[in-house]
Amino acid sequence: MTIQPPHATEIQAGRLKRLYRLTRICELCPRRCRARRFQGETGICEAGKLPEVSSHTLHFGEEPPISGTRGSGTIFFTHCNLRCVFCQNYPISHLGHGAPVTVKTLSEMMLPLQARGAHNINLVTPTHYTAQIAHAIVLARRKGLTIPIVYNTSGYERVETLKLLEGIVDIYMPDIKFATRETGKRYARASDYFTVTRLALLEMHRQVGDLKLDEEGIARRGLLIRHLVLPGRVSETREILRFIAEEISPRTYVSLMSQYFPAYRASEFPDLSRRLRREEYETAKGFLREFHLDFGWTQEMN
Repeated sequence: MTIQPPHATEIQAGRLKRLYRLTRICELCPRRCRARRFQGETGICEAGKLPEVSSHTLHFGEEPPISGTRGSGTIFFTHCNLRCVFCQNYPISHLGHGAPVTVKTLSEMMLPLQARGAHNINLVTPTHYTAQIAHAIVLARRKGLTIPIVYNTSGYERVETLKLLEGIVDIYMPDIKFATRETGKRYARASDYFTVTRLALLEMHRQVGDLKLDEEGIARRGLLIRHLVLPGRVSETREILRFIAEEISPRTYVSLMSQYFPAYRASEFPDLSRRLRREEYETAKGFLREFHLDFGWTQEMN
């Protein structure tokens, strides 16, 4: 007798149950802090039971295949599991500027963005609300959401959690920030950052492959990686780009960013208390050429 595979809705229901189980005594992210979030405890990320949203709107400041001509339907989530000392989004990620919403309300934010022409639903800093977000996406899909889902993350993700998002997320857009244990520990209390993030990016690529664009140049599926070049850490940029080219794919779209400025607590760290120098960014661009990473974007420096 041939056993038929379970219906897609049954697969989704099973994954949601597992995501909520990971959230209840929280082990969603690599920190695995085991906060009893549904009983009012908060862990390192400071997230509780309900997802907290800072804003939801059309956003035109992302990479061209994400923002396109009509904007990215961006939902900014409050709090973060990485806690970088130089966070440029710190009022949202560290200070918690946002408001709690139900899963139903979160799902209802998505359809109006689609109706306004958004090319995608762009989930910014979603890691600590993965269960509630996946649940909201399932509800929104049932009501007619058809545009791609973008998972816009720091890259500090558990592979076990990412596997439960397969078939739910269309485009992964992770950062990759550091390449040494020392830097991860010093700037984000995450000495395992590079080890963990390499595995996470490999899993993302396994799920969605290289970035695929439609005839208008809009991303439909795939992986887009961002890297913010840090002052005094250009050698780490080389190792990061080598990893992308040699271990993920030389056809990976890379956004090499020069926009670092001392934000949040950066002034407490002498090596972070200045802007990136032009020659540092030019060196970083040279590493793109060295590893033949020809797809993606660089920025102009002021």
